Amino acid sequence: MDRKLALALALSFTIPVCAQTELKYQQPPAAIEQLLDAPPTPTARVSPDRKVLLIEQPATFPTIADVAAPRYRLAGIRFNPVISGPSVVTYDIALKLQPVAGGEAKAVTGLPAKLKASDASFSPDAKHIAFVRTVDAPATMAGQELWVIDVATAAANRVGAVHLNSILGHPCEWLPDSTGLLCKTVPATRGAAPKETGVPTGPHVQENLGTKRPAPTYEDLLKTPEDAAIFEYYATSQLAVVSLGGVVKPLAVKGVVEGAKPSPDGHYAMVSLIHRPFSYTIPYERFPQLTEIASLKGSASPHVLQDRPAVDDLPISRDAVQPGPRDYSWRSDAPSTVVWVEAADNGDPKMKTNVRDRVKALPAPFTGEATTLVELAMRVQRGFGAAAAGPVQWGNEHLALVTESRWADRKTAIVAFDPSTPDNTTMLYEGSSQDRYHSPGRPMTESNAAGHPVLQLTPDGSGIYFSSEGASPKGDFPFVGVMPIAGGKESVLFHSVDPYYAQPVALLAGNTQLLVRREAATESPNYFAATLKAGAADFRQVTHFASPYAGIAMPTHQLLHYKRADGVELTATLWLPAGYDKSQGPLPTLIEAYPAEFKTRAAAAQVTGSTNRFPSFGWGGSPVYFAQNGYAVMENAAIPIIGEGDKEPNDTYVEQLVEGAKAAVEAGVATGTVDRNRIGVMGHSYGAFMTANLLAHTDIFRAGIARSGAYNRSLTPFGFQNEERTYWQAPQVYFEMSPFSYADKIKTPILLIHGEADDNTGTFPIQSERLYAALQGQGATVRLVFLPLEPHHYGAHESLQHMLWEMNRWLDTYVKPMTPAVAPAKND
Repeated sequence: MDRKLALALALSFTIPVCAQTELKYQQPPAAIEQLLDAPPTPTARVSPDRKVLLIEQPATFPTIADVAAPRYRLAGIRFNPVISGPSVVTYDIALKLQPVAGGEAKAVTGLPAKLKASDASFSPDAKHIAFVRTVDAPATMAGQELWVIDVATAAANRVGAVHLNSILGHPCEWLPDSTGLLCKTVPATRGAAPKETGVPTGPHVQENLGTKRPAPTYEDLLKTPEDAAIFEYYATSQLAVVSLGGVVKPLAVKGVVEGAKPSPDGHYAMVSLIHRPFSYTIPYERFPQLTEIASLKGSASPHVLQDRPAVDDLPISRDAVQPGPRDYSWRSDAPSTVVWVEAADNGDPKMKTNVRDRVKALPAPFTGEATTLVELAMRVQRGFGAAAAGPVQWGNEHLALVTESRWADRKTAIVAFDPSTPDNTTMLYEGSSQDRYHSPGRPMTESNAAGHPVLQLTPDGSGIYFSSEGASPKGDFPFVGVMPIAGGKESVLFHSVDPYYAQPVALLAGNTQLLVRREAATESPNYFAATLKAGAADFRQVTHFASPYAGIAMPTHQLLHYKRADGVELTATLWLPAGYDKSQGPLPTLIEAYPAEFKTRAAAAQVTGSTNRFPSFGWGGSPVYFAQNGYAVMENAAIPIIGEGDKEPNDTYVEQLVEGAKAAVEAGVATGTVDRNRIGVMGHSYGAFMTANLLAHTDIFRAGIARSGAYNRSLTPFGFQNEERTYWQAPQVYFEMSPFSYADKIKTPILLIHGEADDNTGTFPIQSERLYAALQGQGATVRLVFLPLEPHHYGAHESLQHMLWEMNRWLDTYVKPMTPAVAPAKND
């Protein structure tokens, strides 16, 4: 279908017949617009010495003109060639410094009038803050610049006359001595960009000669030799050291640099480079990759650690990994020791073995045999490339932690080991990865003198500080505890209590106080210093951010507890309009959900979230907006899909989905606030998939809203969401779970919204196009809206306004009236 025609169809309002009209961006009702346009609450970043906060004011939503900036969609990513950065960046528009001990926040001076700051980081000595400034106009000056703030004077200035390259991620890392940064820069002599001729020189051919290479349905892949040349040109960086004085020292490393991280002693840099041959079937992260050690102190040639081939033949399993070494990183507490994980089962989780993964180490000069530090029965949780801290959390010469897990039965464990004594391990925690109630949380870390993260230990060295969400049957109550290194019960030092939600941020100097981000249902978030002591903590307010919703009558909310027909306990958050009393009668209602798979009924029944949190509307996709227009809203209604033991959750997906939705409706009606005959259902992504299925298999809803979903599972044949079986292994499951298979049963009005440039695996825009065509052919009441230029999560202000307008109009047309606009559905 011609794209212009498709957009015209998408933006037409089809009541009651199909029509084509041009439609400009619309705005939702004022009460909804007020919430959408409220400024984001500032965030704070604490210095390594815990004395200063960097206060960052995030920008509001970009305009559609910002989103329409030049971009390429290649190798699984989207980037802006003009600035050599990602096509979508979350910017800060104001920066301040705030003493943790007390005092006024001080605005940073020397900043440009129109600030677009990102990637802020403190130097290891806490005396400076580096950030990336994006300049997008005029074109001759466009690019990303390195700026540094002097913490003592709160003054900022540009450092080094270079443009940074952040197309493949964070562009700079501090040197451990805080004298400068290691940066990916745009090569000064890279020449002219490849030209897109538009004239093919021959057919584009892919070939497979008998090798099994299953892969998810990735978006934005390379398709032609021209694509490959363009990706390589713009992703190529020159690695350089930029001093605080502005001196730029290029290193002997140039190429498609994915990441670069200095060693703790500052003598080396671990570098990962992507190289040809590129692939047309996988994203760049799986392209061939060279990992090497470059010298920062001399002119020695880089030392190659590994030249990994393309990772294009992994089994469809969450526990499958590449054969050989992976997840290279520096040992944080040693001068220059390389650490990596290596599969003992050739990466195949189906192989029977007592050892699944090994952690290995090799000190400078990186020759000789590596030492095996620990062997594990499950898979080590993965790191995130050369620029990450790595999969091991380091404490000292006798202590390190590693987390292992197995997806098949959702088992996880935290293991302490002595790096100096092989096989000297202690199991600190073992349980289900889905058991939030008993999770000890995550170990807390701090930056050492080199700026690398290390475990935070108690003064006597006998315990490790842990931070947890503190899940409970009453909701989340975050806590900080101490886990004994020798094993045993975790002791709690701080616990959030009603009516607050206090999220631990960092232990302050001396470990007698804790920096928390505290909020309540009617109090916007701020940072506080809390004492670490048994019982109720004392709080000292550090920041004084104003509420973004001052003067707006906000909806109220409560947590509902109820049961599914099979006895599984469920929850949902019920939001009601400000000033509403149920004596006024039940309200039209919107139910929002996102199904989740579980291996046990107990895990499925656990409560998530907290009613003590201040309302937050995120990127604009929240259903709570519609409480401002007279609706009751049941947010995050639990829809667990359970497969215990050897059973697969999706074998009974539809049955469990329907029973979960019915239970939510009954729970809402029982409160006296939900009108049984006026209920709509909505969801985004997998929630959209849920919505279409509920309309196909039930008649309990007046209307549905499905955003950016996938509806035909034969278009995702090598698995989807958490389904690891392929289409050919479980064809009936794929058919039964696809609402497209039951398009003739969908009689309830459904609004389909989709980002025209969806970048999510599996939710290609064609999914909505094909469902719309099927429903139209069956005479359904359906509307398809494509949001131009938008990815899976929409970003432009105009797009979000229009999305909310579409949703509000659909609800007001098909859910709110006492008499339905369309005869109630009767599904067979």
